[in-house]
Amino acid sequence: MDTPELWLLRHGATAWSRNGRHTGSSDLPLLPEGDDQARRLAPALAHRPFAAVLTSPLQRARRTCDLAGLGAQASPCADLREWDYGAYEGLTTAEIRQTVPAWTVWSHGCPQGDTAETVQARCDAVIGQALAAAGDRGPVALFAHGHILRALAATWLGLGASAGRLLALGTATISVLGYERETRVIQHWNSPASGWRTGD
Repeated sequence: MDTPELWLLRHGATAWSRNGRHTGSSDLPLLPEGDDQARRLAPALAHRPFAAVLTSPLQRARRTCDLAGLGAQASPCADLREWDYGAYEGLTTAEIRQTVPAWTVWSHGCPQGDTAETVQARCDAVIGQALAAAGDRGPVALFAHGHILRALAATWLGLGASAGRLLALGTATISVLGYERETRVIQHWNSPASGWRTGD
């Protein structure tokens, strides 16, 4: 393998991801639907020789990793935990905007929680850890959450974590970060397992 790849895998559906509530430190389980989504990731990952598998310590990411078939290889990575929403934990964007018009997590951050700058520092740390693990041994799989993975991809591209606002990401999807020559690129983004070709 000439250049490393980072495979980003968002966890399956939870009750709060379904109704738009910001889920940071709340350790919610997957819905049965989320379990099914996670299992559908397994065929796309089964024959990949991953150099390392890193997962957020929260159960929705760990469970997705297990059901996708990579749990035995996984190591917890605290920096992959979701954005800390602080005072906005469990609220929807519409609820937050009742008091902070035009609020977004990318532009305003969260009282008693993360800002784009604090999240970018975590993303830089994850990227460094993943590249060190990859070397020339194969891709690294990262199981985590919507906002942190969007921020990580934007950080990978050199755009800063706040540019994650440009990258929509569904539950139980596969995205791949890599290189074109020496330039960091997105090779695949927001691909459902059902649409993933074995040769990709």
